[in-house]
Amino acid sequence: MTALTTPAQPSQEAGLRPVPWARMAGVTWRQHRYALAGVAAFLGALAVCLWLAGLQVHHAWAAVASACQPTASPACFDLSTSFIGTDGFLANGLILQAVPALIGAFVGAPVLARELETGTFRYTWTQGFGRWRWALAKLVLLAVPVAAATGALSVLLSWYYQPYFAPNNPALGLKEVTPFFPGLFDLRGVAFAAWTLAAFAIGALAGMLIRRVVPAIVATLAVYAGLAFAAGGFLRPHYLTPLVTSSQNVPGSAWIIGQWWTKGGTFAFAGSPPDSLFNQFCSSLPAGTFGKPSQQTAFQCLAQHGYTQWTSYQPASRFWPFQWIEGGWLLALSVLLIAATVWLVRHRAA
Repeated sequence: MTALTTPAQPSQEAGLRPVPWARMAGVTWRQHRYALAGVAAFLGALAVCLWLAGLQVHHAWAAVASACQPTASPACFDLSTSFIGTDGFLANGLILQAVPALIGAFVGAPVLARELETGTFRYTWTQGFGRWRWALAKLVLLAVPVAAATGALSVLLSWYYQPYFAPNNPALGLKEVTPFFPGLFDLRGVAFAAWTLAAFAIGALAGMLIRRVVPAIVATLAVYAGLAFAAGGFLRPHYLTPLVTSSQNVPGSAWIIGQWWTKGGTFAFAGSPPDSLFNQFCSSLPAGTFGKPSQQTAFQCLAQHGYTQWTSYQPASRFWPFQWIEGGWLLALSVLLIAATVWLVRHRAA
């Protein structure tokens, strides 16, 4: 038995002192400084674009707000059209939805996958880091600055979209835009940073499971897209129990969850009334836009025949409770995914 094949004695292993956390942080920085610099450059360039575009949006909104008195004036119409077309590229927020996914895919996925794919982790594990300390140092020391940077960017995003949520916005036909607007809710408040952190954690776990960079990137994008779709379409509407009313004066800023009609206390139909019902009870009403009676007139007509419309909605005042709920479960999910990644690293066979 040679010295190279002699197993280490327990007394020798116990005498090894682990590398201090400060040195581990330094190694993590040297290994991933280019990735962090790339994130900083990407978010910095995005912030500059948002600032320049936001100045134009706010300037156009100020012109609309001052000129639309009254709102029916020709000058108001022209300025409103100009405001709506000021920056349609970013107005709906869809393109910015990709930011957390890209950070998770190109920063989170390669963190562990690159070393596992190349095999350099074997050398790292012999340097006194320890498996779980090695993984935890990498993940936490990268996740914290990434979440902090996107949290700062969300402040700029909230400022950029502020004119779109102005009450009685004349450029939007005097209709308030709900703060739960799809594509914009998770770009503001704490949700943007929470989604970025979750994307990073998904990428790290995918890299650990797949152990190859490119497939881990693809898996991260797919899982993140599925999670974002499920949250927006199924989870978010039910964070708090929706309010239900039979009044027609639902606030314009409310998020309408569903509408249905009853007759005599029993369910009649969901959504808009069918044309056959109008033809049966309201055919004598004067025609309005698109050849049909106005909505208010039609509702009054159906109400006279025993029909009642019910609306379930989330009021705009619940924006911040929804933000904290979504940020909370995303933070918990991120911690769980990072813990699972560290556990897998600790129990992985070299």
